[in-house]
Amino acid sequence: MSGGLNARSAADGAIADRTERPPTSDSASGHSRSAYAAAGVDIEAGDRAVELMKVHVAATHRPEVLGGLGGFAGFFDASALARYDHPVLATSTDGVGTKVAIAQAMDVHDTVGWDLVGMLVDDLVVTGAEPLFVTDYIACGSVVPERIAAIVQGIARACTHAGAALLGGETAEHPGLLEPDEYDIAGATTGVVERDRILGPDRVRAGDVVLALASSGLHSNGYSLVRKVLLADAGWSLERHVDDFGRTLGEELLTPTRVYARDILALIEACEVHAISHITGGGLANNLVRVLPDGVAAELDRTSWTPAPVFRVVQHLGGISQPDIEATLNMGVGMAVVLPESSLAAAQGVLQARNVLSWVVGRTRGAAGQPASVELFGTHSAE
Repeated sequence: MSGGLNARSAADGAIADRTERPPTSDSASGHSRSAYAAAGVDIEAGDRAVELMKVHVAATHRPEVLGGLGGFAGFFDASALARYDHPVLATSTDGVGTKVAIAQAMDVHDTVGWDLVGMLVDDLVVTGAEPLFVTDYIACGSVVPERIAAIVQGIARACTHAGAALLGGETAEHPGLLEPDEYDIAGATTGVVERDRILGPDRVRAGDVVLALASSGLHSNGYSLVRKVLLADAGWSLERHVDDFGRTLGEELLTPTRVYARDILALIEACEVHAISHITGGGLANNLVRVLPDGVAAELDRTSWTPAPVFRVVQHLGGISQPDIEATLNMGVGMAVVLPESSLAAAQGVLQARNVLSWVVGRTRGAAGQPASVELFGTHSAE
């Protein structure tokens, strides 16, 4: 009963179970309450949350979606895959991590759902797969219908942006395990790709160009470090206005993750692409090396871009070394696309038309007999 379109299944403490229960007397309040409500699970609040989210979920419909809100499972018409010669399903699962702590502290909940979808579909699309649908899971200490609906609104908007249906989900109330205002969110996505169009290390060659796509900020990784440095150690408040950011710290930290799914699919359709890396936890080098074959090294030039101020502030206040910060945060690069030089102009044209900032960050070279590697050199230019 969270953000899903069809499935509203129940787990321990889930609020999707609408079976009528006989009332029990609550001697403290004098009111008649169900045993489940007395244990801390508010089924009626869950029902109200579903009503509030329906309009957002419906906006994510694809033609292949069957049924409506309230079933035990979501249905997606697989006959749509008949247009593929050899369809391969791809799947990805993820969460938002401790960025939810910022949302909870600020009482702003309509952006972390967008973050969730970004983490899901952008992991999927780098294989060349089109995201078909998303399912979500929200665990909370206490159901506040408006808060749950706001989270799902963000999920639904990002699904629409990515072209994926919000097919199912659940909200589970866990009193005693989570504080009343605490929650965590996770999800999964499924997509499809033609087998002979799957992107990956086997396509990469020495001499390929590495094209960087700008991130919108921190995205949804490294927040344990960011929170420690800025909030715990430096003692900054989320309401603090930071001149370098041009807004408050909290507003900066809640900047939504960029959802690249349709941009990447347009890029793949327009020109030859060999491999793509979604730059998440672990940073640029550690994620890019995952899509390089042995015998190939990538050399990336830091002078080719200037990271946004938030990266510099975290690094400076935390006294963090360059290798350490690069192994944690994306440093302004949300995607790294490996493609032949002959595709570069077309690729940048597609991205420019879609308002995605890109630049050549480096190239690959042969490294016979060596494992795949990524080296960053130079120093970021000052703003």
